[in-house]
Amino acid sequence: MKKACVVTVLRRRLLGVSLLACVPGVLSAAQTGDDMAMIPAGAFTMGSDRVANQDEKAGVGTNKPWYLDEHPAHKVDLPAFLIDRHEITSAAYMRFVTATGYTPPLPWMQNGYLLSSRRAEMAQLDVERLRRLAVKTFKVDADTRVMNKAQLLAAIETRLAEIDVEPVTNVSWRDAEAYCAWAGKRLPTEAEWEKAARGREGFEFPWGNQWTAGRSNAGGEMWNDGVAPVGAYPSDKSPYGVFDMAGNVSEWVQDWYQPYPGGDYHSEDFGEKYKVLRGAAWGREGHYAMHQFQRAAYRFNLQPEATLDDVGFRCAKDAPAKVAQPGK
Repeated sequence: MKKACVVTVLRRRLLGVSLLACVPGVLSAAQTGDDMAMIPAGAFTMGSDRVANQDEKAGVGTNKPWYLDEHPAHKVDLPAFLIDRHEITSAAYMRFVTATGYTPPLPWMQNGYLLSSRRAEMAQLDVERLRRLAVKTFKVDADTRVMNKAQLLAAIETRLAEIDVEPVTNVSWRDAEAYCAWAGKRLPTEAEWEKAARGREGFEFPWGNQWTAGRSNAGGEMWNDGVAPVGAYPSDKSPYGVFDMAGNVSEWVQDWYQPYPGGDYHSEDFGEKYKVLRGAAWGREGHYAMHQFQRAAYRFNLQPEATLDDVGFRCAKDAPAKVAQPGK
């Protein structure tokens, strides 16, 4: 079903209809990064007091003790803010790269996406050169030997359209920060990200307190690039209407990896060495697809210069003064 939805999307793209029309709520604003959810002012419970069971104590699926860096559960009072409903897409990041001359993610030089702004030039290529491009760069999954020029161009367009709506990956914390600043936004704080994921009730997962397999793209899903189009999992939606917070890509946030006030865990990683990521990701296969990673309180950390094919981001910004009033 997941792949059928993508095919429908791409066919509609080629016919000039809005992209991702088969995924509820995902339209052009998702592609541009302009669709934001308002998170009201007020307190919420951040972190947890969970204690590892016997299997978890054995370190299955993680290189740090389970839950300890989430201790203690504590109230955090935040002003109102806005956060992107969707992870930043490749199409949105391409606009940033084109406008600023910023270095693109390395895989774009390998998968052909860097050529998305050069469609007119590709259309001028002879059929043999276009065929080589389709096979070697775009990895078109078809018998290109029997395809004419129009078919080859359509296949390449289909591939570009597929990447357009996927979250951008292989971006460092500094890349994410630069994009958000260019867009007039900023990275969300850890607290903002967690509140947006858990809602007023403080759910353990974005959808509630009960884990259910298949609700998010968190390992073992059948997508061409591992990542799914943003918003392709309507079931992975927080109470505030923010998508993909339990899966698809892990997301950079503003903060350095630090202990919570009153925490009972001490780590050599704490300090201004690693930045925090939130949310599980498609690449967490095997043990790393465990549902514990999909919990909204789970914390992960990487060096700010690191890039991975299952790490992306979304942006946030302060709410306008007229709505930044205490809420529920």
